[in-house]
Amino acid sequence: MEPDALVACVPNFSEGRRADVIDRICAALESVEGARLVYRQADPEHHRLDTTVVGSPQAVRRSALAAAAVAVERIDLNRHAGGHPRMGAVDVVPFVPLRGISMDEVVDLARAFGKELAERLDLPVYLYDRAALQPDRTNLAEVRRGEYEGLREAVASGDRLPDFGPSRLGTAGATAVGARKPLVAFNVYLRGTAEAAGEIARAVRESGGGMPAVRAIGFEVPDRNAVTVSMNLVDVDVTTPRAAFDRVAELAAERGLDVVSSEIVGLVPETALGPGDEAHLRLEGFDASTQILERLVSGGGVARQAIEGFLDGLGSDSPTPGGGAVAALEGAAGAALISMVARLTVGREAYQEVEETMRGLLAEADAARPAFLTLADRDAESFQAVMAAFAMPKDDDRLRAERSAAIQRAYEGAARVPLEVARRAVGLLDAARIAAESGNANAASDGVSAAYALHAATHSALANVAINAAGLKDEEVARELGAEARELGERADELLAAARAAFVSRVG
Repeated sequence: MEPDALVACVPNFSEGRRADVIDRICAALESVEGARLVYRQADPEHHRLDTTVVGSPQAVRRSALAAAAVAVERIDLNRHAGGHPRMGAVDVVPFVPLRGISMDEVVDLARAFGKELAERLDLPVYLYDRAALQPDRTNLAEVRRGEYEGLREAVASGDRLPDFGPSRLGTAGATAVGARKPLVAFNVYLRGTAEAAGEIARAVRESGGGMPAVRAIGFEVPDRNAVTVSMNLVDVDVTTPRAAFDRVAELAAERGLDVVSSEIVGLVPETALGPGDEAHLRLEGFDASTQILERLVSGGGVARQAIEGFLDGLGSDSPTPGGGAVAALEGAAGAALISMVARLTVGREAYQEVEETMRGLLAEADAARPAFLTLADRDAESFQAVMAAFAMPKDDDRLRAERSAAIQRAYEGAARVPLEVARRAVGLLDAARIAAESGNANAASDGVSAAYALHAATHSALANVAINAAGLKDEEVARELGAEARELGERADELLAAARAAFVSRVG
C-alpha cells in the first residue's frame, strides 16, 4: 500500500425519508479527518440513502463505523418498507480501491471492518463479493435473499449464519460488507407492468444468461407511475450503461413497453460514459461535475473542479449547481483579487506605510476564499434537500405531515446558506475598498473589481434567499430573513459606491 493510498466506501442505509436521521448519518460520515463525503442521495421511493466517502483507508473505515452507529440506533427494520431490497439499517458497506492500494489490500480492509462492526455494534455481518469467505456469498443478492424478514427466520433456525457477530437479527438487521470494483447503479424507467419489468430484468442479468457483469431486478415505482429495471453494472469495462440501456430498450420494445428515462444513482467512473451517452440514455438529474468519480477523488466539490467542468454542470438541466453556488464563487473570486492586490503591495518599498494593513487584508481574504467554496457546496446540498423533501411520500396524514415539516426545514436551510454568503461578501467589501485605495497603484483596478465581484455575490445570494424564504409558512422566520437581507443589500450598495469612489480618486 502506498502512503497516499485512496479508497472509496459506498455505504447504503435503509432511510430515505426522515431528513433529521439522514443528516445525522451524513454528519457522522463527515466527522472523521481524512475522510470526505463526496456524494449523498436520499431516495424516498426506495427508502434508501446512498453515500460515498473518499479518503485514506483507515479514515474511511472510521467514518463508516461512526455512521453505522447512528443508523443502528435510529433505524428500525420492523417499521421500514421501501422499493429497494434491504436486510439491515446499515444495508451494505462496500470498499473500492481508487489509488495506491491493491484489491487484496482492500479485501483485508473490508474483512477487518466487518469484524470490528460486528463487535462494536453487536451486529450480524456477512462478507460478500471479493471479501467473501464463503463461495456462495460473492453475490450480494444471494446474501440478501429474503431480505430482513427472510434472513431473520433463516438465522433463527440455524441457517445462513453470519461471518461475524451474533446469530440473531435485531431491529437493525444485518450488514453486508464487501470489496469490489467501482459499481454503477443504473435504473431504466418504463411504462408498463411490474411483471414485464421483472421479465426484462431476468433476461438482462448475468445469472439469467443475459449480459455479463449485470445484476438486475424489476419492480413498480408508484410515485413515478412507472416500473423500473434496476441494475448494478459491476464491471463497466465489460458492460457499459449504454449497452445495458440498449438491451433493456430492445426487450421493452418486444413487449410493447416505452422507455421513459434512466438515472445513475451515485457516482460513475469517467470511462463508463462515452460521447453523447447522456442524451442517448435519457439520463435525468445527472450532474457530471458531482457524479464523475475521478473529479471527486482529490477532494471533491467546487474547490476541485476544473472551470470547464463546473460550467458544464452549471449549463446542464440539473438544478444544481445554480445561482447560489455562483454567488459563492463570485465571493471567492472577490477574495482572491484582494489577496492578489495585497501580495503585490507587501514588501514593496513604496508601500511600507500600508504594509501591516495589507498583511491584515491578505490574511482575511485568504481565509475567506475556502469558506466561500464550502458555501458553494453547501448551497447545492441544501437545494438537494428541498428536492428530497418534495419527493417524500404523502399517502396518509402522518406521511403528509412529515413531508410538510421536511419541506419547511429544507426551505429554511436553503435560505440560510446564501444568506451566509451575503454576510461574508458584505464583510469583505470594505477590504476591497482599502485594496483599491491603498494597495499597489498598478492593481487598483483589481481592487475595485473585487468590490464588483463581492457586490454581485451579495445580490445573487440575496435573490436565492428571497426565493426560498417565499416558501416558508413561519412568517416570523421569513420576516427575520427578509429584514437581514434588505440590510445586507443596502450595505453592499454603499460599500460598492465607496470602492468605486476610491478607484476614481486613485486613477484621476
